[in-house]
Amino acid sequence: MGSLAGKVALVTGAAAGIGLAAAEAYAREGARLVLADLNAAPGDAVASRLRDAGTETLFVATDVTDPEQCRHMVEAAVERFGRLDVACNNAGIGGEANPTADYSVAGWHQVISTNLNGTFYCMKYEIAAMLRGGEGGAIVNLASVLGQAGFASAPAYAAAKHGVVGLTRSAALEYGPQGIRVNAVGPGFILTAMTEKHRVDPEVDALLRGLHAVGRMGTAQEVAELVLWLSSPAASFVTGSFHAVDGGYLAR
Repeated sequence: MGSLAGKVALVTGAAAGIGLAAAEAYAREGARLVLADLNAAPGDAVASRLRDAGTETLFVATDVTDPEQCRHMVEAAVERFGRLDVACNNAGIGGEANPTADYSVAGWHQVISTNLNGTFYCMKYEIAAMLRGGEGGAIVNLASVLGQAGFASAPAYAAAKHGVVGLTRSAALEYGPQGIRVNAVGPGFILTAMTEKHRVDPEVDALLRGLHAVGRMGTAQEVAELVLWLSSPAASFVTGSFHAVDGGYLAR
């Protein structure tokens, strides 16, 4: 029996990267899965593959910038499985690279809408479902090392991820008495499609690797292991916390 046997876990941004790795980790530990992603075709493909491997899996195409779609996502989870125990709010974008005075207003709204508002919309409906279930739950929000530090030419991303950390801590205080734990994970630079464009240039790749004490970038699977632990009963006394998985990035 896995650590999440009998539990229902929801993952946003589940079609690739950290979201996919989290979904696979949850499946390994026996959870039934609700996967959500803006991109329907790859999301459906992931769900199909996990079902073929023996995991009960539902895919719901979801744009997290739309609160009604977030509500529908959670309602679909409860309708299918009768409950919601775990949620990993991972969906996010990187946004443009410009200093603050040159950052476009449209770009600012896009990043805030996806990375911060989207996390809030998901939490709003996930928490309500967990409260109705009456057995508590665990929510893990994907922040970033930039939820604790600044980064030149990424003002919207850093602001959104700082906001995710504040939202996480506030919700943990509000719902701890009802048995709902809420934590944030702060990855460093991870080998995903979001960072791929930066790694094309060998000098930029070397710079990014050098920002981490271990001298390399992380993998989605390494982040997923922390997400899994925070979602499991092993972390029963952990809530309202920010946990870096950053190869020593924030130790600088």
